[in-house]
Formats: sequence, structure tokens, C-alpha cells
Amino acid sequence: MKSLSEIETTVKRATKAAGYSWGVSEETAKSVRLLELFSLPGVKHLNEYFNEKNQNKFENLNLISEKNSSLKHPYCPIILGVSFLDQINILENLKKIEFKNIAYPVIFLSFISRSSEIIGKKIYVKIDEKIILLNLNINMILSFIDQEFPKIANTIEVHLLENKDNFTKDEWNNLYKLSEDTFVEESDSLKEGAAGAGLTDND
Repeated sequence: MKSLSEIETTVKRATKAAGYSWGVSEETAKSVRLLELFSLPGVKHLNEYFNEKNQNKFENLNLISEKNSSLKHPYCPIILGVSFLDQINILENLKKIEFKNIAYPVIFLSFISRSSEIIGKKIYVKIDEKIILLNLNINMILSFIDQEFPKIANTIEVHLLENKDNFTKDEWNNLYKLSEDTFVEESDSLKEGAAGAGLTDND
């Protein structure tokens, strides 16, 4: 079994050999490593994309807006992913972003997951009918199991979620009230034993 370090190094070199800059290659390597960590087909789909890239054209999207559509050629998932990662602090204000016609969307997904960690928010992603919840780059919750990711996604919706508690105010207050039973009242003996409270001069 290949180590994650070996995967990252090889992907970085292969991406550079495929015509990308070293900076883009490094970001791609980190993202594919993440996919393999989550048991998703990062190496497989990247390899297929590079093979197809030699024969077909793919669009680069450098400036992302609320709605993005490529009518002629599918978007390159690598350039799209790097652009998303670079612009995430601005894109965060859009709440919902839509993409149409993306090649090998699982590669793009890994960049979105890393963006979730940067802004400290969960991101809900819908790839056609597949639903994924990205949790601060810690894990991915998928609505499907043992299904192959598509090579072309017709539509990807990205929803940037606001942070909120998973419990009610009453539930928190009840729990906090129970925790107060562990609080220790400050007695005179505790005050005397506290740092700087002693009357004895040892100098």
C-alpha cells in the first residue's frame, strides 16, 4: 500500500509534468492526498483526467462568480479548484455558488473541502443528485455508498453554511446548570493557600 506521503510527492511531480506550475501542482497533490485519506478515488480520477487532457480541451475558470457555466468544454477541475481555494474568503459571502459542466468533480471536491477549513464553516455540496457535507476538512459525509463518481458533472451546487449550535438554548442551560454542581466555592482556607496570599516572608 502506498503511503500518503508517496502519493502526494508523485502527484505533485505528475501534475507538473502534465503542464501545470509547481504551485498548482503542490495544491493538487495536497488535494489528491486528502481524497485518498478519505478513501475516495483521487489517484484514479486524476490519472484518467491527465490521459483525457491530452486529447480533449478543458476550460480554465480563474474568476468565480455566483453562477458559472462552460457551454463548450468542461471546466478543468484543477484550475477550478485552485481558483476556489484562492478566492474562498470572498466567495464565502455568496452563500450559494453554482457550476455547470465540470470534469472529474471529485478532484474539485477536495479543494472545496480544504476551503471549508480555511473559513471555519461546513460546506454542503450537491453534485448532480449526489449530496456531500464537508466538515472543516476533517471528514466528508456522503449520501451515497459504493457509487462511482461521474467523470462529468452537469451541475455542482456549493452552499456555504453558517455556524450554529446543534442544540437548543434550553438544552444548553439545563446542561450548564448541572455542571454548576462541580463548582467549588472559595473558602477562607482556599484564599489563604492561594498564590501570594501567605503572610510568611521567607526572604
